[in-house]
Amino acid sequence: MTTARAAADPAEAAEAADLRIRPSSAPPRTLIVTVYGLYSRRHGGWLSVASLIGLLASLGVDEQAVRSAIHRLKRRGILVARRQDGAAGYELSEEARDILREGDERIFRRERATLTDGWLLAVFSVPESERNKRHQLRSQLARLGFGTVAPGVWIAPAHLYDATAAMLRRLDLTSYADLLRSDHLAFGELSQKVRQWWDFEQLEPLYRDFIDAHGPVRESLGRRGTDEAGAFAHYVRALTDWRRLPYLDPGLPTELLPADWVGIRAADLFFALHEELEEPARAHVAATLAGQPGQPGQPADG
Repeated sequence: MTTARAAADPAEAAEAADLRIRPSSAPPRTLIVTVYGLYSRRHGGWLSVASLIGLLASLGVDEQAVRSAIHRLKRRGILVARRQDGAAGYELSEEARDILREGDERIFRRERATLTDGWLLAVFSVPESERNKRHQLRSQLARLGFGTVAPGVWIAPAHLYDATAAMLRRLDLTSYADLLRSDHLAFGELSQKVRQWWDFEQLEPLYRDFIDAHGPVRESLGRRGTDEAGAFAHYVRALTDWRRLPYLDPGLPTELLPADWVGIRAADLFFALHEELEEPARAHVAATLAGQPGQPGQPADG
């Protein structure tokens, strides 16, 4: 089968980053995309360079690394330079906003599909003369978390229809693919079929990496708590490490997963961290942005 590889943000998609990257080593560009995804839209959609340097300092990233990462994100069309009230800063490009908006629904979705929901089939045929389009289509379906039934036939839980249709329209790939709603009628055990269509052996160590990296944070919070800057640092790193995983595991029904599936424990950990860290992390961002040139005094509605 084709191994599903995914990047949950445009920077990772552009570089096809190694999924086994250790959680503690997320590069500055990836952390910046997380910060923009979490906070820029609540603060007018724009962040000054000075604000980014201040926020990334809480993550142990120095000024030079921030500026270098911003330059790379600008070059890839992810960030767009704009001055505001005389201050230099950046906002997300329209394409990056679309991808992150789609990511919000995926990353923060806790509900899994059910057996009664049915399946989404993506059936495509691309002429050999346009094999670059075939590669793009396969890459994007893998990024969305589709499994492979057969060459040209990919499958996902039915709830991915909107995201898939939006991707095909955005990349002008609709003439190459059909999207079909389906049910599995026969033959064989569906729980065995999904293990052929998705690579659980690839997923398991990724989930264990996440638990190993962030489980101690959860335990420490239970004993000592943390300040707002610490909450921000833990939350951004946890979300950065988590956000690619829901794309590899597209919310398959629990009944079809291996017994005591580690992905469920990883999800429980992420959402526990989200509940405990999100509010103090947001407070730290508001305090850091307050008084910065060009930053609005009050956040816009999210």
